[in-house]
Amino acid sequence: MADLEAVLADVSYLMAMEKSKSTPAARASKKIILPEPSIRSVMQKYLEDRGEVTFDKIFSQKIGFLLFRDFCLNQVEEAKPLVEFYEEIKKYEKLDSDEDRAVKSRQIFDMYIMKELLSCSHPFSKTATEYVQTRLSKKQVLPDLFQPYIEEICQCLRGSVFQKFIESDKFTRFCQWKNVELNIHLTMNDFSVHRIIGRGGFGEVYGCRKADTGKMYAMKCLDKKRIKMKQGETLALNERIMLSLVSTGDCPFIVCMSYAFQTPDKLSFILD
Repeated sequence: MADLEAVLADVSYLMAMEKSKSTPAARASKKIILPEPSIRSVMQKYLEDRGEVTFDKIFSQKIGFLLFRDFCLNQVEEAKPLVEFYEEIKKYEKLDSDEDRAVKSRQIFDMYIMKELLSCSHPFSKTATEYVQTRLSKKQVLPDLFQPYIEEICQCLRGSVFQKFIESDKFTRFCQWKNVELNIHLTMNDFSVHRIIGRGGFGEVYGCRKADTGKMYAMKCLDKKRIKMKQGETLALNERIMLSLVSTGDCPFIVCMSYAFQTPDKLSFILD
């Protein structure tokens, strides 16, 4: 009987995994409803009071970056090549092997640096160009090869381009999403929980599917009684803090936390 239950749990989990790949968010069992655009004025003041309406703050958030990117690519002609250059560098940084980086770095140099140098339209410093040229000539293709360009691209974007973004409908959409984020109160009812995929000293890890987006996650449930019995309160708190810290920016080799909530008897971390 136990074997049959395990098989059924496996089948349910695999079906949920497949469904998450094929079911768009619009057809999920719940939908995220954005507030009216008029929320912008309230949210903008809220974010400004907390120092959140800056280029660095918005650009480093996934939703902020995606909206800013969309704005630059479709509404600001002079910013489009900068964003495209930035994205190519980020693709380069994620490559694993020196061989792949050598090929990609040459493509980036020819397309975004040499081409603009030849046309006398290169907007970046001579220092950045010489830095990259020197390392390419020595075949030193480390992941941070184009870091000087990343810094200069961001410097170009944080001026008038960012101000135009703040005045655009894309920033209104950003405010709508931030309002949704502030008002999220998750419970177990927001997830379809499937089989156990791991166990630990304080609880279990389950495969789960979020009802409004259809996306699959790992749900790490820590039993409060076990934590108290083993005097692990500090460990549990530190784990949540560390997961929150590494969940900002690009962390390709770290499991990132998307949500956290609690019930009367459990602490739950929702992990990618």
